[in-house]
Formats: sequence, structure tokens, C-alpha cells
Amino acid sequence: MQPVFFTPGPAALYPTVQQHYQEAFRLSIGSISHRSAQFRKIYQHADEQLRQLFNLPKQNNAILFTGSATEIWERIIMNTVEHECFHLVNGSFSKKFFDFAQELHKYAHAAHKPFGEGFDASDVSVPEYAELICATANETSSGVQMRPQEIHKLKRANKSKFMAVDMVSSAPYTNLDFTVVDTAFFSVQKAFGMPAGLGVWIANESMLEKAERMKKHEGVIGTYHSLPSLWENYKKFETPETPNVMGIYVLGKVAEDFNRIGVEQIRKETDKKAKALYDFAKKSDRFEAFVENELHRSATVVVLNCHEAAGAVINKVKESSGMVVGSGYGKMKETQIRIANFPAVSLEQVETLIHTLNTI
Repeated sequence: MQPVFFTPGPAALYPTVQQHYQEAFRLSIGSISHRSAQFRKIYQHADEQLRQLFNLPKQNNAILFTGSATEIWERIIMNTVEHECFHLVNGSFSKKFFDFAQELHKYAHAAHKPFGEGFDASDVSVPEYAELICATANETSSGVQMRPQEIHKLKRANKSKFMAVDMVSSAPYTNLDFTVVDTAFFSVQKAFGMPAGLGVWIANESMLEKAERMKKHEGVIGTYHSLPSLWENYKKFETPETPNVMGIYVLGKVAEDFNRIGVEQIRKETDKKAKALYDFAKKSDRFEAFVENELHRSATVVVLNCHEAAGAVINKVKESSGMVVGSGYGKMKETQIRIANFPAVSLEQVETLIHTLNTI
């Protein structure tokens, strides 16, 4: 029996991914030149499908490909921050984004919340000279979300500053308005249900203009993966280097699958599955939701406190049902489980997992 993965990344493969890779092998996609007309069509198809999925404006932004979302942290900081940036830190991944800025010798400010607590726009006071605000739509480590309306409010209150949104473990669930936010990014091994090795970066022209000014005056904003270099190649649906061609091909196909279902339907299904998991935790005497504020509870990564060793829970679930849930992150490894609620897992599978947790 094939295991069912509820791990938050790498996560369960989306049901159509295998057939898309098989088709890619049949077409010898892995051997084509990234300067070929065939590749340009692959890139264009992925671009078109992602634009539809995220309701992107037809102009003023680009969809760029990197090796990972982690790389995009570095690219954003190097290409948009001359001196100061500001980070909303409430978990391990939002802190790493902040740490990157410090390592790149930027004056990095941060607002901190305890692990498991979220941000609303009213909580946040942005430093006057910060050029970039970094928010995390879904903190994978703790299961905390920042609601899109709060992200939009924060940007509208700070129109002169760039707003960057990490949506690694929530895209395409998080419904961002890309006429408001400047940039967002994700990697494909989570909600898109693909093997790791591809980062997706959505950036607007205002960021490009800033990067070009910085390149002229500051010098180093990156080499082959600077924003100007990526954008210049994007205009031809090419990349600066040989990219993960098969990954881009499959991403375009998965995005097409998502569009066929409809992103609103995916969001409704995600909410329904999340409600089932949180309702279970509320009634259980062995598990409880870690995030206390319901408005800040993630719909895509559900974190539960365990009243017994989390490792034992994970092993029992796998032995009895073949399902694999994630462990808590870092210091929470022995006390929490994390359940990824991505499009690859169905409501029926979530209900089976709930039954298993009730009976082990």
C-alpha cells in the first residue's frame, strides 16, 4: 500500500504529477535546450496558467524561476534593500528570512511574536526608513497564518515600501491582491504536490526599477540570478541558466489541473478539510490545536499538541493506516504533530486520518 503523506514538505505528490512526468519523459523534455522554441512554449504555458491561478494583472509583473524559495529570500533582499528592511517574525522560517537580511549586512528590523501567535496589521508599526516589509502568509513551523486582508492593510498603510509575502506553504490558497503586494514566492514541493527543486517568484516592475538603480549605484545585487537578469530573460520566456525544465513543464500542467478545478473550489475544499481537523482537535482529549486564536490558525498546515510523545503518535498512525504525518518543528518535535492540508489530499483521506487518530 502506498503511504499517504500529510507531511508539510516535501509533501504528498498531487495525483496527476506522475503522469505529467511520464509525459515529460516521453517528450524528452529533460534533454531539450532552454534556448529552444519548445522550452519557451513550456515557460509561456506555465506563466499563463499561474497568472490565471493567482489572478495576476496582465502587465507590470513577471513570473520567475529559481532553485528554491530559500534562494528567493536572498534575491529579494539583495535586489530591493539598499539599507533597511522590516520583518514580521513569529516562527522558524520568518526568522530565517530576517537572518538572511542580517547576513547580507542590511539593517534589519523585526517585530516579534511568540511561537504560535500571529500578526494583524494593527499590531505592526513599520520603521520609517525600512524599504521592504517581509510578511509570511503561512508560517510552516507553527501553523500560523497572516490573513490576506491584514497583509493588504499593512501595505496600504505603507505605500512607499515594498511588500514581500512568503506563501511557501499556502499558495495557491492565500488569496493575495497582486495590484497591492509587490512580490510573493513559493516552492513547488508543498501545496503544488511536486518533487522539490523549483522556486517561483512573482515580482513587479517597481522592484525591477529599484534593482536596476541599485545595480548602477551599489554594484552587486546578484550575478546570473539578479532581478534584472531574470527579467530580461523572462521577456523571451527564457532563463539565465539551464533551469529545472521538467519541473517547469510539470508545474504548468499542475497549475492547469488546478485551474480546471477552480482556485475558489480548492480554497473551499481546503477550508472544509481544515475545519474537520480543528473540530476533531476541539473534541479530543488527546490532542488540541496549538494556535489559540482561530483567526490566526493555518488552513494548510494544522499543528496539534499531543498529550503523549509525538513520535509515538506518528509511528502508530503509520503502522495502522499507512499515513504519514509530520513532526513538530525544532523544539516542538516531541510534543506536536503537523498535518499538511494541501490539494493532494482529499476530504476522505483527512476523515480517515481523523478516525485513525481517534482510535490509535
